[in-house]
Amino acid sequence: MKQTFIIILSLVLFACNRPTDKTQVLQNRIDSLESKLANTYKPGFGEFMSSIQSHHSKLWFAGQNKNWKLADFEIHEIMEAIEAIQKYETERKESKSIGMINPALDSVNIAIQQKDIVLFKRSYSLLTSTCNNCHRANDFEFNIVKIPETQSFSNQDFKVDKAK
Repeated sequence: MKQTFIIILSLVLFACNRPTDKTQVLQNRIDSLESKLANTYKPGFGEFMSSIQSHHSKLWFAGQNKNWKLADFEIHEIMEAIEAIQKYETERKESKSIGMINPALDSVNIAIQQKDIVLFKRSYSLLTSTCNNCHRANDFEFNIVKIPETQSFSNQDFKVDKAK
């Protein structure tokens, strides 16, 4: 009887150890995935800002040419980049104040939806000024944004395709 009890107790204890083995396997998988995630490429703040600068320039030439579809695309690309900064760059102090740009973005977006060139120019100037205010507020006052004078993208036509 005593021997049967010891065998049963041993089996119970052995069975109790099994979930620990599964737990360890799962923990190893979690650790491996966390390591892979930590080493996955994520654009830095500068890459996001360079993207915004590019779209800022394209937005200007699209608006100047009353290419409202392209302007709508470019303003939304800027908005997406701002959202990505807020999602992926949470540790940066700049990310905490980047929301200051939203009213200016909304103003440009409204001008585009209304296809109003006068409002577009005014809103775009406000957007550019707000970018500079954000830069100053975050000690990047040396990075001054301005309304573009020449097209940087010689491989893109900003005029509306009238053939359609």
